[in-house]
Amino acid sequence: MIETPKLTTDVIIRVWEEDRFQGIVLIDRKNPPLGLAIPGGFVEVGESVETAALREMKEEVGLDVQLVGLLGVYSDPKRDPRFHTASVVFVGDATGEPQAASDAQEASIYRLEEIPLDRLVFDHREILLDFLGSPD
Repeated sequence: MIETPKLTTDVIIRVWEEDRFQGIVLIDRKNPPLGLAIPGGFVEVGESVETAALREMKEEVGLDVQLVGLLGVYSDPKRDPRFHTASVVFVGDATGEPQAASDAQEASIYRLEEIPLDRLVFDHREILLDFLGSPD
C-alpha cells in the first residue's frame, strides 16, 4: 500500500472590528505538540481544502471566516513531529471574538507586533514570518 502525506489546512485569521484590524488568531493547543499554533486541521475525504478550512475555523475557534487568499503550501516532511503532513495555508478575515473548542485549549487575538514567535509549534513560525513579509 502506498502511503502519502496527510493533507491539512491552516488559516491565518485576520480579525476586524468595524474597519479596524485587531490582530490574528492563534490557539494554545490542547494536544501534543503543545504550544501556540495557527488554527487548522485535517482535510476529510470528499472535502475541498477550502471547505475544510472554513469547517475547521468554525469548529476550532467558532468564527465564520471569509477566505481572501492563499499564502502557500508547506510540505517539509519534518514540519509535524507526529507524521508527514502537507498544509495548504490561507489568509482569511473574520469579525468577533474567537472561542476555543475542538483541539484548542485557548484562542486569542494577537497584535502582529506581539506574536510570541518562540512559542509556535510545527513550522508556524516560518509561515507567520512569510505572512508578515507578504505585501497586503
